[in-house]
Amino acid sequence: MFHQFLVTPKHRTYLRFLWWEHGDLDSEPKEYQMAVHLFGAASSPGCANFGLKYLAQQHKSEYPVASSFVENGFYVDDGLVSVPTIKEASDLINEAQDLCRRGGLRLHKFNSNVSEVLSCVHLSERAASTEGHDLNPGSASVEHALGIQWLIESDSFSFNINLKDKPDTRRGILSVIASLYDPLGFVAPFVLSGKCILQELCRRNVGWDDLLPDELRPRWEEWKSGVLSLSRVSIPRCYHPQDFGKIERVELHHFSDASNIGYGACSYLRYKNDESKVHCSLVMAKARVAPTKLTSIPRLELSAAVTAARLSILLRSELNMKIDEEFFWTDSQVTLAYINNDARRFHVFVANRVQLLRENTSPSQWHYVDTTENPADHVSRGLRASGIVKLYRFVCSRYKSKDIEDS
Repeated sequence: MFHQFLVTPKHRTYLRFLWWEHGDLDSEPKEYQMAVHLFGAASSPGCANFGLKYLAQQHKSEYPVASSFVENGFYVDDGLVSVPTIKEASDLINEAQDLCRRGGLRLHKFNSNVSEVLSCVHLSERAASTEGHDLNPGSASVEHALGIQWLIESDSFSFNINLKDKPDTRRGILSVIASLYDPLGFVAPFVLSGKCILQELCRRNVGWDDLLPDELRPRWEEWKSGVLSLSRVSIPRCYHPQDFGKIERVELHHFSDASNIGYGACSYLRYKNDESKVHCSLVMAKARVAPTKLTSIPRLELSAAVTAARLSILLRSELNMKIDEEFFWTDSQVTLAYINNDARRFHVFVANRVQLLRENTSPSQWHYVDTTENPADHVSRGLRASGIVKLYRFVCSRYKSKDIEDS
């Protein structure tokens, strides 16, 4: 992508480099300047994104649908979008390619969970993963998008993690935990368990290259073995089944919880169709380890509520759909009292967080949920990999079931 965007002549001097012909370091090097943006320059992603979106803005009137897709659906060189019908998808592909051609850009490597969509795309313009799918319909076609593995045939997300051999030190443990990329928090409770081990090492002042203490080794070995079993986790990409029917109401529900281990929040979309059937699906989750400094549970519960409010702000700006109503749920009566209190003045810690909650949510949106029915309980206490696998197997069975009850 970077090589498709030219650098202005006056800026090319900043991309100057020396070149030895035929690798002969004894000869006099030649001096060159890059005429295009290059890999490794910190400015390249920003410049390329600016150029792509500037092109979309220039031709907004000619290509309204494609311009909206390019402006809102691209992350560097990956464009992701969902549309209701095959015709809309085909039209969008053609329009987006025409738009990019106006700027001398080649938009290619297309893929879709519906093979008919790709009929309008030449074989050379399709993603490499579609070739095996065409030759062998029974093979599983896999695409990687923004660090997530997308199983195209089942239209679901999964994890394929190859653990690198790292020493059992604080540095090695951090490297392994950080390698588990999960931007939407699908396995946040499991990641929290790993972060708790790392926090324990920090609490004990274990050096970066000191070996793991013997009493923590079983916990770490169990967590590492659990990473490999995450390959059995499958998350449906769509928020509701394809045959769910006409949707009449969409709600966004945020749950928050805290414990002495950690705190966090998770957000769900709740759909209701014209037959009064309901389907709920996880949208996003966030988990944080509790601070090493001793903090009371009510304050952690308040921090969890703030996490839920921030998830709400993010999802309202990113979800391209109409939300009829939004709800916030917590099992902390103290947090609810904080939010609904207009008279009492609080300490700085509480006052700052209550102010953020009052600015971004309404007290009438906050409700009590029993601890046993709060899904954020997993986010605050952590889950083993086996628990994550069982949880998503249940979700997938409900997702595929046609008998969806009101809840």
